[in-house]
Amino acid sequence: MQLSGKRVLITGASRGIGRSLATAFAGSGASVALVARDGAALESLAAELGGTSHPADLLDAEQRNRLVHRVEDEAGPIDVLVNNAGVAYNGPLWESTAEEVERQIQLNLTTPLELCRQAVPRMLRRGGGHLVNVASLAALASVPGMTAYAATKAGLAHGTAALRDELKGLPIAVTTVMVGGVPTDMLATGESYEPFHKAFERLRRIQLVPDTAADDFAQAVVKGVERETHTVYLPRRAAAFVGLVEAPRKIVHVALAGVKRRA
Repeated sequence: MQLSGKRVLITGASRGIGRSLATAFAGSGASVALVARDGAALESLAAELGGTSHPADLLDAEQRNRLVHRVEDEAGPIDVLVNNAGVAYNGPLWESTAEEVERQIQLNLTTPLELCRQAVPRMLRRGGGHLVNVASLAALASVPGMTAYAATKAGLAHGTAALRDELKGLPIAVTTVMVGGVPTDMLATGESYEPFHKAFERLRRIQLVPDTAADDFAQAVVKGVERETHTVYLPRRAAAFVGLVEAPRKIVHVALAGVKRRA
């Protein structure tokens, strides 16, 4: 997809990797529609990038369930949807509150699926679009203290692959982003839990999953959209992990050759 002149909706855009994504997409010539809870930070970034600001609490079902309609009313048609917003509460599952588990499920899994559900019919009516769901390498292998987060990201990665298969033959591309550690406030908060920190330190030391800079991450996602890549994985050495997980999906895909994907 040529991004110049396209509109990209990015959730969780006010800080961290969301801010880097917004900057990278704007740098590619796209118009960015930014969504996050922090209205002041969002407005400032939108002004800096020449985009639009759409403050919303995606944990509020009413706001979430009309977000795509609202943004298109306020800014115009969405060509690319980037589901980036997420939350993590680190520590043993049994020491988490029910609210902490529910917030992770709602923001990390329910929200991106719901926004894709809203966006697909609109993109089809306009003749095309692109969906991007930011998952995590935690979907493949977790470290201590990430049970609920890993579960939501595994669900998102698998759901995105299933959606891509359902959309096969239609003019909507779907990209899954599988990323390891990115130095942000979220990662720093996670590392305040010692077992999490020790696990990440070992993975870095043996260079199995080194950190990825936020700007490098954002540029890789932009390139993935431009090239309509199925999966963006960072660091690059994670390709082998992703390939192993994709193997059963590919086998089933071949086995179901010729079966209609839609009624």
